[in-house]
Amino acid sequence: MRLLRAAFGLMAEKGRDNVAISEITEAADVGFGSFYYHFESKDGIFAALTEWVFDDFADGLERLASGLSDPAEVVSVCVRHTLMRARRERLWGRFLMREGFSARALDHGLGRHLRRDSERGIAARRFVVGDPFMSVLAMTGTILAAIAAECYAADTAEGEARKPAGDEGRLPERAAAMVLQTLGLTRAEAKDVANRPLPPGDFIAAESC
Repeated sequence: MRLLRAAFGLMAEKGRDNVAISEITEAADVGFGSFYYHFESKDGIFAALTEWVFDDFADGLERLASGLSDPAEVVSVCVRHTLMRARRERLWGRFLMREGFSARALDHGLGRHLRRDSERGIAARRFVVGDPFMSVLAMTGTILAAIAAECYAADTAEGEARKPAGDEGRLPERAAAMVLQTLGLTRAEAKDVANRPLPPGDFIAAESC
């Protein structure tokens, strides 16, 4: 777990391609032998890391939304909790922002769940989408752009007596409403769904694992 925590912090700040194995072992205070005992390569630790970051959170969202019958509310809850976690855990948000369009992120974790939830809504005729694949890309892009806005606002607000944009502008709800409009809901209905009471989440902070 020390290796995963070290890789998480480094890759969130610098990106996967800009982190060397030697940096990971130094940050974790372990030798190369310990690294290669657990992982075959940097690709190996990255795969384990993305599973830890994306899949575990997505599974938690699935449990959280299991009692909801409206596909639109399921999507809204997932978007809002993702934005709220990115606000609470800035390293987690940065990692998601950096790797959110990677092949693994789109095929697993949040990407897989967004695709599945949108397909369920289309099948139930709750969503009206002309191009399901492009709608998933648009949803993902909206979420990642909102996380980027949160990170930028938090960075520029450090040391200043002002709040991040999401605190004053309800960014999670606004992003959820935009995602729902991408799926064919009217602006008024999307806003209504995005502002429904939010089921509380119980997610373990990645930095504390």
